[in-house]
Amino acid sequence: MARAFLVVLDSMGCGGAPDADQFFNGDRPDTGANTLAHIAAACAEGRAEDGRSGPLSMPHLGRLGLGAAVRLASGEAAPGIDPEARGLWGAATEVSRGKDTPSGHWELAGVPVPWDWTYFPDEQPAFPDDLVEEVKRIAGVGGILGNRHAPGTAIIEAEGERHQETGWPICYTSADSVFQIAAHEESFGLDRLYDLCETLAPTLHKMRVGRVIARPFVGEAGDYTRTPNRHDYAIAPPAPTLCDWVQGAGRSVQAVGKIGDIFSMRGIDEVRKGPDEVLMGHLSDLVDEAPEGGLVFANFVEFDSVYGHRRDISGYARHLEWFDRCIGPILARLRGDDLMVFTADHGNDPSWTGTDHTRERVPVVAAGPYRGQIGQCAFADVAASVAAHLGVTAEGPGRSFL
Repeated sequence: MARAFLVVLDSMGCGGAPDADQFFNGDRPDTGANTLAHIAAACAEGRAEDGRSGPLSMPHLGRLGLGAAVRLASGEAAPGIDPEARGLWGAATEVSRGKDTPSGHWELAGVPVPWDWTYFPDEQPAFPDDLVEEVKRIAGVGGILGNRHAPGTAIIEAEGERHQETGWPICYTSADSVFQIAAHEESFGLDRLYDLCETLAPTLHKMRVGRVIARPFVGEAGDYTRTPNRHDYAIAPPAPTLCDWVQGAGRSVQAVGKIGDIFSMRGIDEVRKGPDEVLMGHLSDLVDEAPEGGLVFANFVEFDSVYGHRRDISGYARHLEWFDRCIGPILARLRGDDLMVFTADHGNDPSWTGTDHTRERVPVVAAGPYRGQIGQCAFADVAASVAAHLGVTAEGPGRSFL
């Protein structure tokens, strides 16, 4: 039986969202944001720093149709990316009212979000008093640190030493629907951090806050480092997703990266985690090992977490080129009836103001037994198409583009 690989390059948007004017980074609307096009333009014009030079080089995804997808989505070119498409390609538009991880992934898996997320718009203090009291009660501490909007690495640097002195957890948020808790793996305890987040999560989920995220770190004052032991406690999808459809048909579903967290382990048989470099090895192994008729669902998060939010154009460009170099040999080993789809869950234009995600369309390019232009499609059409390829009944609103 045919197999399918759905690979999300987290935040690799391509501009053109028709409702971008309704989403903001600070006071600036996301109108005109274009993650791929603006990175490619910066490389071509020599504005990507840190020793990187020359046009953006992505020959493998370019041949599948990545450059053509950018132009289709936004009308902009992505200099350096092959504009000629030889695979299956198009661009997808999201209908969920968010530009966040759960919304994007759930809709790609066939389930648009039917509610509005709850956010914490006040920058400092960010959280209501009753929620702070609940954190203190669960953790058994006299207070919390942070209680504001902040990048994760910055707040650890600012509050890490006091955290170790007091034992109080560092709680912070962003423009996303998220409650993040950072704590030292040794002085606070990793299991204790997980227990705190897991116990708190139902309270946040009732509020329609999408995720509670455990953000462990190690080190000493002046030299703190986040570890790979992040864990997301996400609200469960409101309906069966592609993962459930495939598993319900008696097939295997293997998750790479944070997919298991995003879907609250619903419809997931196995999870393989690690930093992106390790995840690439897992994806490579699964091309050889994944069972017939199964789904491999992967997320590569560092485009977003390491480069997009930090507005690091050069780092994002290098990571795109690294991914493309690694994926070439993997594509060469696909079986004749395998389908490997590359897409994204939202944008995070590193040339944009602020530090938030950007509302964009996303590219959809695929290697496998199909060729041609998909055109403009919906996020949910990705799930319907993967299901059609696997011969599994799709239950969501999407329509197959195969």
